Amino acid sequence: MRQRLALALLLAPLAALTACSAPTDGGGAQPGAPTGDTPQATGTAATTECQKGSLEVVTPGSLTVGTDKPAYAPWFADDDPANGKGYESAVAYAVADKLGFDKKEVSWVVVPFNTAIAPGPKKFDIDLNQISISDDRRQAVDFSSGYYDVQQTVVTYKGSPLDGKRAVADLAGAKLGAQVGTTSYTAITGQIKPSTPPNAFDTNDLAVQALKNHQIDGIVVDLPTAFYMTAAQLDDGVIVGRLPQFGGKPEQFGAVLDKGSSLTPCVSQAVDALREDGTLEKLERQWLDKQGAPELQ
Repeated sequence: MRQRLALALLLAPLAALTACSAPTDGGGAQPGAPTGDTPQATGTAATTECQKGSLEVVTPGSLTVGTDKPAYAPWFADDDPANGKGYESAVAYAVADKLGFDKKEVSWVVVPFNTAIAPGPKKFDIDLNQISISDDRRQAVDFSSGYYDVQQTVVTYKGSPLDGKRAVADLAGAKLGAQVGTTSYTAITGQIKPSTPPNAFDTNDLAVQALKNHQIDGIVVDLPTAFYMTAAQLDDGVIVGRLPQFGGKPEQFGAVLDKGSSLTPCVSQAVDALREDGTLEKLERQWLDKQGAPELQ
């Protein structure tokens, strides 16, 4: 119990997770490494005119970054995106630095998940909110290059019908749940394909409550969120395992931008540079932990 509390205290203040997913292991694409499946920037063609003074931003002289509230660990820490703690907060400031903005020149706005990916003008320059890149979403918004490789994970409680399972096929009879509209939910319907229709929840917190009440057997979330749930939200939570990469290419989180934004190629250049110089890998080691979750067969 002391170990669980220590992990909870470590994750909650340092981090800031949620979602959709987590880095790949083994034969999959390594976090921060370019792959042939890395989505290309959409919007205006790539340009070298990415100096701070040339960027078309919402507020002149400032980079406006959006994310949801609450801002969960380990993607953010203490529900405060502006403190630079947590993986996505740290990535946002690293991108800003590559674009020439000091930390004091970065401002944050609250943008709900569904609002960020909806069509229409945005009140932010970029949004980091564990949003997975997809062709469907690209119809409404732009994405930067992927800044994080995602892997879906199954969470349950000790003694549940799923505790100790080691294969995807063993999950077919389970009653599972995930946040509505996420790739975690898609992983249930498209990869696990349980005989019982999955439960869709408005938030991960509601899914956790349903698991506590034993109304469902397990939740599918990204790996870092799974660690946070089992350490800080569930007294008897356990990680069943990680789902194998599905569809032949890694799922990735990308920064969301307005459709056709002139910033898109510049933000992608910044993300690519952070990948190449090892910054993304360093930040993953600092803020995310992928130990202790075996890959399901």
